[in-house]
Amino acid sequence: MEPIKSSELITNDDGSVFHLHLHPEDLADQVILVGDPSRVEMIASYFDQIEVKKSDREFSTITGQYKGHRISVISTGIGADNIDIVMNELDALVNIDLHTKEIKQQKKSLNIVRIGTSGSVQADVPVHSFVISEMSLGIDGVLRFYKNNETVCDADFEDAFIAACHWTPRAARPYAVKASGELVNKLHTEGVTVKGVTLTANGFYGPQGRVLRLPIEMPTVNDEIARFSFGNYKIVNYEMESAAIAGLAALMGHQATTICLIIANRATGDASSNYKPYMKKLVEYTLNSLIR
Repeated sequence: MEPIKSSELITNDDGSVFHLHLHPEDLADQVILVGDPSRVEMIASYFDQIEVKKSDREFSTITGQYKGHRISVISTGIGADNIDIVMNELDALVNIDLHTKEIKQQKKSLNIVRIGTSGSVQADVPVHSFVISEMSLGIDGVLRFYKNNETVCDADFEDAFIAACHWTPRAARPYAVKASGELVNKLHTEGVTVKGVTLTANGFYGPQGRVLRLPIEMPTVNDEIARFSFGNYKIVNYEMESAAIAGLAALMGHQATTICLIIANRATGDASSNYKPYMKKLVEYTLNSLIR
């Protein structure tokens, strides 16, 4: 196989991947993704030892030890476009020789968990709930740029959603991807977490049905999303990253899921006045769940 061209896999002068500024040895096999760079520092405050600390733009990384387990925490910034950058560079770190630009014959699989904030679309999933994405539905379009995306997607789910929610053909076709069952089971505790489908939007306002000054194309979509079900699946929450993570991970051979703190309920109009203590509880819960 021909080496990947330098224009396609750009590296820095020190040989690190272009955006994350990481070398292969900087990355743990267990990766936690967050949006906010300040949350990297917060999660790393639980570590017993810090090994790596690097930052550039919105991408901050701390790798360290937590109760004898090596973990990397990386901030992605907001949105599926940034997830495309982060997931490709994480995969390059473990599955491409950065010196020769050749794909390795022996592939490595990472465990990737996003910890984030989110809005519930179900009245019975209140503010401060912990929601695990057992499936994600992306309306961002990122995964559709990759060949064989249909092999990791549930087309029947997508078709049912498009019909039930009167999805406009002018928007990207939604893609439905299951998360890693192993990670979902590891993170789930009955009575503590809620499992469901997470809808990944490519914006915060119009794409999530919010109206400020501009009218939106599908004004009833949130009601339709809340009513929609497919088998045992219901859409529980909105955010902006999980589907791209799950989809790219599935194509690349990694394990991934997302766990979110609900900070607003779109169905009831409730919003958290102070979610940070609950985020700390979610971080503690997730760290301990990942190592058990």
